[in-house]
Amino acid sequence: MTKVNAIQLFEEKKVRTSWDSEQEKWFVSIIDVIEVLTDSERPRKYWGDLKSKLKKEGSELSEKIGQLKMQSPDGKFYKTDVADTEQLFRLIQSIPSPKAEPFKLWSAQIASERLDEIQDPELSIDRALEQYLALGYSENWINQRLKSIEIRKELTDEWKNRGLKEGQQFAILTDIITQAWSGKITKEYKVLKGLKKENLRDNMSNTELILNMLAEASAKDISKAVNPETFEENKIVANQRGNVANVARKELEAKTGKNVVTELNAKSILNLKKENEK
Repeated sequence: MTKVNAIQLFEEKKVRTSWDSEQEKWFVSIIDVIEVLTDSERPRKYWGDLKSKLKKEGSELSEKIGQLKMQSPDGKFYKTDVADTEQLFRLIQSIPSPKAEPFKLWSAQIASERLDEIQDPELSIDRALEQYLALGYSENWINQRLKSIEIRKELTDEWKNRGLKEGQQFAILTDIITQAWSGKITKEYKVLKGLKKENLRDNMSNTELILNMLAEASAKDISKAVNPETFEENKIVANQRGNVANVARKELEAKTGKNVVTELNAKSILNLKKENEK
């Protein structure tokens, strides 16, 4: 069973969701839904009171609510009450809000869109583009980011073909590549940018993305050429290809006098963009 966590936007407000590929269902954070529908400053208390009310009324809905680990604003993952689309529609009936009907339509739409994306993966790219634009990223950055996703997928497919295991082995190879070109392992890179659970690539500049893509594309191409058979041989390939991008980074820094790898993250980059537009 595969679960894919994603942030969906409803009227520019973030709603945490998780796609269950086995059940082919979206599960949505109830707290986020309540916050959207009620504009409550204490959505958790609202949900607690609503659960008590439903139990007193003899409703079985609150007993059937499940929990999934979802990322909180502090970057950590906590168990969160979630509902599938059917449960959500029943729950919304108990929440007086003028946004109820628009939210129902939105919920049905994202469920339908996910099923469409399974049949036509290109649609997921189009929707990722829309979401990045909604978050304020530039079109140029988005194009680089989407390309980086494609290159990353090609590299991980190559690793899978070599019999490598997702999880620890993929993480080790990624760390080797990242350190070879940037001088930092992934954890150190995230600390520099003030990140916790956020996606590192979503917080890279255009130049950082390009060099990371060069390193990963090189690793994939060399792997196909030399056919490494063991994990240790794959580690050597990863280090060599990261060094290709490292040479490019150092040449660029020498000519510009500026560091490529910096503490700037998505929030600070977007703030700089807004200031420059004023």
